[in-house]
Amino acid sequence: MRLGVLDIGSNTVHLLVADVRPGGRPLARTSKRTVLRLMRYLEPDGSISDEGVRALVAAVAEAVAVSRTENVAELLATATSAVRDATNGPQVITAIEAALGQDLQVLGGESEARFTFLAVRRWFGWSAGEILLFDIGGGSLEIAAGSDELPDTAASVPLGAGRMTVQFLPADPPGEGAVELLREHARATLAPVVTAMSAGRRPDHVVGSSKTIRSLAKLAGYPVPGWSGIERMTLPRAALGSWIPRLARIPASARQELPGITADRTFQIVAGAVVLHEAMRAFDVDELEVSPWALREGVLLRYIESLSWSAPRT
Repeated sequence: MRLGVLDIGSNTVHLLVADVRPGGRPLARTSKRTVLRLMRYLEPDGSISDEGVRALVAAVAEAVAVSRTENVAELLATATSAVRDATNGPQVITAIEAALGQDLQVLGGESEARFTFLAVRRWFGWSAGEILLFDIGGGSLEIAAGSDELPDTAASVPLGAGRMTVQFLPADPPGEGAVELLREHARATLAPVVTAMSAGRRPDHVVGSSKTIRSLAKLAGYPVPGWSGIERMTLPRAALGSWIPRLARIPASARQELPGITADRTFQIVAGAVVLHEAMRAFDVDELEVSPWALREGVLLRYIESLSWSAPRT
């Protein structure tokens, strides 16, 4: 069965097409990304501008066309923080659903964390034990922890790389003073989350997912030795911290010349680095491993599981 997952996020509209079967792993066939950076379209009252809605609808319509070309049997469409937090969210959802021709599932922050945690758990396996997960999107940071398939605790805070760029680092380059203000804000925002999650066990694996974290790992991390055929990266906190002052001094136009920094991340990579560094510091994490699976794979896996349970027994 060929499925599509359409992830309408704060930075991109991303379609993943995969072949699935009950009990099997999803086999990716097509990936289509449209970079929007919706935070650019936020009005002072927190609404998405008419221009932003038009850009969003156009990207969704294009993804729907690709899914039809790929003969997708079912399209699972989700939206995350940019849509759910917009003051005109209901109107934006109505416009998206008209372009989709179907309902849109708007995920709450904790639901987003749980879907992503499921994908990470399946990727690393049961033997990974206790996992602490960080996932940085454009609008929010998700944190989850647990030793089972779903996390014991999950939280979502408005520390996304795009949101923090708009609020704290609008200048290009931002400079040390702005970066320090963002550090202070991230520390204050993370403090109650750390307190709430401090009763859990020490994690066996700390994992980062999302394009922002993968980009930072390619910049400041190193490959896990002994793996072939698939990229495995580890990101040390010290190395990440040493890059932040350099990134803050480099104009956005020059950052994409650095390893791992693509054009769609160059504007918000400084904020993403600061937020991740502060999250690692707050949870006393020296280094993390990078997962190639995240939200889209989690949505697919949960759907495959529903197929497995509903499949007729012989």
